[in-house]
Amino acid sequence: MNWMKGLVVKNTGSWYTVRTDDGQLVDCKVKGNFRLRGIRSTNPVAVGDRVTVNDECWITGIEDRRNYIIRKSINLSKQSHILAANVDQAFLTITVFRPETSTTFIDRFLASAEAYRVPVVLVFNKTDLLDEEERRYQQMMVNLYETVGYECRQISAQTGQGVEELRPLLEGKITLLSGNSGVGKSTLINRLVPGLNLRTAEISDAHNTGMHTTTFSEMIPLSANTWLIDTPGIKGFGTFDMEPEELTGYFKEIFRFSKDCRFSNCTHTHEPGCAVLKALEDHYIASSRYQSYLSMLNDKDESKYREAY
Repeated sequence: MNWMKGLVVKNTGSWYTVRTDDGQLVDCKVKGNFRLRGIRSTNPVAVGDRVTVNDECWITGIEDRRNYIIRKSINLSKQSHILAANVDQAFLTITVFRPETSTTFIDRFLASAEAYRVPVVLVFNKTDLLDEEERRYQQMMVNLYETVGYECRQISAQTGQGVEELRPLLEGKITLLSGNSGVGKSTLINRLVPGLNLRTAEISDAHNTGMHTTTFSEMIPLSANTWLIDTPGIKGFGTFDMEPEELTGYFKEIFRFSKDCRFSNCTHTHEPGCAVLKALEDHYIASSRYQSYLSMLNDKDESKYREAY
């Protein structure tokens, strides 16, 4: 039997499209027993995986992953869903209004990305729709996250404002594009890849929330060595396999101050001599970030999937 190596570029739930190293696109399936090994996941193979395929179009092996971005499965709380594997960075698309991306959602995504060592750029979209007060609020958000240490960009995928400035950040990399439903990911991809014409949806007026247009993850080539991974819009972001003592390390600014805490096992919630609580009081740590940290600490007690706030 012949074997081929390739890259998983699309996952439809039941089929995986593999781009083989000689350039063919092959629709493959996964053998049942293969699903039981490793991570308890709704999708044992993810977009971005390097795999081995036999000539009957079965995926028979996955190469070790450099990293992956994972979230809890909505329906099966004990299982995870791998959004993508082997990514160089993630672009989290955010809208401060229409619909509003909550800081809790942003912080959960950032913490998960830190856990898997994936750098994140925050892309604030729909800037053209903001009035003066909303623009000030967005700038405040940008200042907050830049101070923490994240690169931020303010764009309008609809008008094209700021989109070309994203290209140098994408060049030569595999970039996961994520965000809540309705934040304009498909519109942004259509700007970056003319002629692709991904389906876009209107915002649902009743709830001012987005309607899903992408139902599976897919790798889209921008050039020979530049890829975008389009992912379904995420409503909530549970956390996985994080111990409370590790969590501090996934919030950059909390980690910086935590080194000065009196106790090495400080949870930064009530302990005497806690440098993090002092920094919070002195406004060196934003209260929204601290609240996100607390909500993730509570996840360990409740161990449940969280909807976006």
